[in-house]
Amino acid sequence: MLLAGQAGAQVPYVALEQRLDPQALAEVGLTPAQLQTLNRLLRQAEAEAPAPAPLFPGLDDGPITAKVTGQVGGWAPGTVFTLDSGQQWQVLKGEMTLKTARSNPEIVVVPGIAGRWFLQVDEDLPKARVFRIR
Repeated sequence: MLLAGQAGAQVPYVALEQRLDPQALAEVGLTPAQLQTLNRLLRQAEAEAPAPAPLFPGLDDGPITAKVTGQVGGWAPGTVFTLDSGQQWQVLKGEMTLKTARSNPEIVVVPGIAGRWFLQVDEDLPKARVFRIR
């Protein structure tokens, strides 16, 4: 099974002389100059091709570490967290009331599979499923 990081890895171009056996290459009937031109054009086309879409969207994204602006006493669906970076994340699933409210806590927004994101206030507490609104 390929991992997301491996799926997007670029394989270097392999010249036609290395892909085909000499008999098959002779059947094509290209001159050395034509073969060189074709290899150059194929190499350029491969280099300019857009990168394939990730196999598991979101997993290629790294976690986002920031501070929440204001007090955090808990969350429920609909709660909006504004980060010091200006990003805003809204809770979609999950509910939690903290024993003690925290002022401007450092949080981590962690990517999950299929574009899902989870907000973590403390590694020992459950995460809230969130989505970015700004």
